[in-house]
Amino acid sequence: METTEKTAKPRVWTLDKAHAKIGFGITHMLVSEIEGSFKNFSINLNVPSDDFTGTEIDFTADVHSIDTANEMRDNHLKQADFFHAEKHPNLTFKSKSFVKVADKKYALNGDLTFNGVTKNVNLDVKGNVVKSPRDPAMTIAGFKVTGEVKRSDFNFGGSFPTLALSDEVNITCNVEFTTKD
Repeated sequence: METTEKTAKPRVWTLDKAHAKIGFGITHMLVSEIEGSFKNFSINLNVPSDDFTGTEIDFTADVHSIDTANEMRDNHLKQADFFHAEKHPNLTFKSKSFVKVADKKYALNGDLTFNGVTKNVNLDVKGNVVKSPRDPAMTIAGFKVTGEVKRSDFNFGGSFPTLALSDEVNITCNVEFTTKD
């Protein structure tokens, strides 16, 4: 029996942190989106196929590294009414599926955990894989991950009404990985 599935050569994909940002946004006072990111994070990939289908993703962000470009707000977000960073220092995501749905588009499903709560989430991914123009033995994979979660699902900022902070939190992550052939 002949198989048409492509199997990737075993290789290590390394996160290029200089070209990676894990971000989020939330609407403030019904008028503008406040954006933030995490400075310290890690992402591990297990890539079983050339087209990345079935890739397993483990992500961890250090909640203490939150950055919204406002130190007072960052310190407040680390408190018990938001991330409760002392009790829950990490935000994690573990994929359950990564499926190619169209050219350069994937559906990502997994468990997101923060503030002591785990919820299953669906995310959209756009990806691109190219040979490095500087090093033909290097391959670069870039992904933009987008989605939305509800802060109420994670007991996050419960004392703030949706007039002050939207229940919807937008996730936008841009990441690049490299590997040597």
